[in-house]
Amino acid sequence: MRLLFSLTALALAMPAPALAYEAAITRDDWGIAHVKGRSDADAVFGMIYAQAEDDFNRIEMNYLTNLGRLAEAEGEGAIWSDLRQRLFIDPADLQRQYASSPAWLKALMRAWAAGLNQYLADHPEVKPKVIINFEPWMALSFSEGSIGGDIEYVPLSQLEAFYTGKQISLTAAERAVTYREPAGSNGFAIGPSHSKSGNPLLLINPHTSFFFRSEMQVQSDAGLNAYGAVTWGQFFIYQGFNDAAGWMHTSSGVDNVDEFAETVKQRPGGGYTYRYGKAARAVKQKPITLAFRKADGSLGQRTFTTYSTHHGPIVGEKAGKWIAFALMNKPPAALQQSFLRTKVRSVAQFSKVGLLKANSSNNTLFASNKGEYAYFHPQFLPIRSAEFDYTKPVDGSDPATDWKGLHPLSALPQVVNPANGWVMNVNDAPWWAAGKDSPKQAAYPRYADSEGRQPRTAHALAVLNGQPNFTLDSLVSAAYDPWLSTFAELIPALVRADAAAPDPKRAAAVAMLKEWDCKWSTASTETSLAVFWGEALWERGKARAEQEGVSMYVWLSTRATDADRLAALDDALARLTADFGSWQVPWGEINRYQRNDAAIKQTFDDARPSVPVMFASANWGSLAAFGAQRYPGTRRFYGTYGNSFVAVVEFGPKVKARAVTDGGESGNPASPHFGDQVGRYVSGNLRPVYFYPEDLKGHVEGVKVVKGG
Repeated sequence: MRLLFSLTALALAMPAPALAYEAAITRDDWGIAHVKGRSDADAVFGMIYAQAEDDFNRIEMNYLTNLGRLAEAEGEGAIWSDLRQRLFIDPADLQRQYASSPAWLKALMRAWAAGLNQYLADHPEVKPKVIINFEPWMALSFSEGSIGGDIEYVPLSQLEAFYTGKQISLTAAERAVTYREPAGSNGFAIGPSHSKSGNPLLLINPHTSFFFRSEMQVQSDAGLNAYGAVTWGQFFIYQGFNDAAGWMHTSSGVDNVDEFAETVKQRPGGGYTYRYGKAARAVKQKPITLAFRKADGSLGQRTFTTYSTHHGPIVGEKAGKWIAFALMNKPPAALQQSFLRTKVRSVAQFSKVGLLKANSSNNTLFASNKGEYAYFHPQFLPIRSAEFDYTKPVDGSDPATDWKGLHPLSALPQVVNPANGWVMNVNDAPWWAAGKDSPKQAAYPRYADSEGRQPRTAHALAVLNGQPNFTLDSLVSAAYDPWLSTFAELIPALVRADAAAPDPKRAAAVAMLKEWDCKWSTASTETSLAVFWGEALWERGKARAEQEGVSMYVWLSTRATDADRLAALDDALARLTADFGSWQVPWGEINRYQRNDAAIKQTFDDARPSVPVMFASANWGSLAAFGAQRYPGTRRFYGTYGNSFVAVVEFGPKVKARAVTDGGESGNPASPHFGDQVGRYVSGNLRPVYFYPEDLKGHVEGVKVVKGG
């Protein structure tokens, strides 16, 4: 009862909404929406309306994905993505969960649906691909804002293999051997002892696919006042701050999804059983019918008989065992936690909201104007037996492998106000979150983290330990520090290899890398050579790393041979020369930002305008991440993943903040705000955030009042 009372207080016992909603949308001179409503429901109505103005297509596509209806827009090729989603997200079940949700949450979901439907009514020229009417319960399908939901750990190839009876191999991407930008983000919280002003500071730096979130402010007379990044289509600020506190989520390495290998037998009369202890339990069967768009524009249907055990849906088969997949599936609680988090003003309030235990995948860096700074681990962590290795399928017939409830929050690795003066996470384990004051790995179960160190770990520790008195300016400098820590580790081995087997053809290149300070810049030819060498070495090692069961980072640093290193350098020199006429090419000539249209899947063209980008891939230890690669017909690298929103915030008597987003707020190429932040984005030149009314003065582009419902 105490938790219920606390959460209700945070929701501020919102009055029942009137039949109509009203909100004011003020656009600043960057096109960013500042939404104000009387009630939280009014604010949500205006918030989603403003998002739809900026990019309705991304909103609809997010819900087609999360409702398991993507194939209705994209064709039968998306059917397996839809089936995966529908194994866990059942529209009928979501409607039941909506009906039993708290009154205040239902009010927000009704406002959300009303805002989207009002936008469509006001803009008949906008033609949805599929969803012509949004219903309140649909908001439960997309209840947290992470770049990759837990469901995406289910490999589509094996789902298709199981439900078609075909033999299909895991893809290279599913085996995690392809070269790609790491998923994740950077978060730093600086305590008063390491802040020049004595006020806590927060770095908010998500690494996502580009244009994945909108930037906005949402306010109500009921205590809501949040600013930051919101994933298209959601009604809560996912990473951001209010006037008292801020929160930055980073993708966690926690092991929170598990595979259970079920021993299944077919019954003579039909159906299946699975062994559980000494008993034979019935495998549940459920038909799922999915629609898909045909080439002629009409809709076809496919129906699948799906299976599940008490562990979860069956998603594949390994060594003759059916694989049931277990994950957190608590949509109402997750949506409550996501929204209520935006109103918290202290560590104590954040912890109360965390008692919902509906965050399974995100670490959180937190700071408040009470002088607090903290690292929190995901609050959903199932208790499991130490006898089993849950990174592999466990025996579902053994009751000892079952989840045994959830860990209490007090048993999770977390750090509040550590003596070292800061906390951080760069998608690594919490064992480095606060330097010497970090949680000790030995005190926690091994499933508390499955990632360990990241290439950015050493870099983050270096910049945080190197600055005793942070300001907003120096926090920005730390976020864009140009050191490529992975190359600082790898290049000495290359130099030694060349000394043992010198070749005049590569002597100048080795000498250049030997003298390099391992810092990127657009003018740096060393960065270009190092990146081409690193990618060539990765290509040589990916099959062996998989065979040896080690990560690519372990292979690159400890398993690659001298012959591998030298051959990869020869490959890099040849590729640079073939593509650019020389192996000495400035990094900015290669590494580019380009956005030609509003398409979610972009097409790149060397002949069209693009902008040089100084920062590099997080694979090489860059904190400011730009995941770029060649595309068909291009020599240059074009980025699609990495730094997407960057903000620094100071929590004093008044909030001070700066921010930049990846290009512009609008998804409309005709808008002046489609690319007006590109110059700031590529140079790390953050703009002032207009948080208070006095900040907005002189910077208002327009105000409109939207009504509906």
